[in-house]
Amino acid sequence: MSRYWFKPKRYGYGATPVSWEGWALTAAAVAIFVGATMLLGRPGQVGLAGWMIWVATCCITIGGLTVISRRKTDGVWHWRWGED
Repeated sequence: MSRYWFKPKRYGYGATPVSWEGWALTAAAVAIFVGATMLLGRPGQVGLAGWMIWVATCCITIGGLTVISRRKTDGVWHWRWGED
């Protein structure tokens, strides 16, 4: 079995990175968001196509991050109240 990149959060829903691969995946997602925002340009000069590309990029990034992190999490994702 492969090593897990994430562990379930103690409070709330989701997972937290616990290995360098998890942190690298999280950093890559942040870099994609920042890069897409920087390429967008100034808000007053962006057309509808630019905004649609930005939204699509963000949705694909969030979707990919969610799928990979769920598959690489040690446990299942569900709401947690701290005790386990």
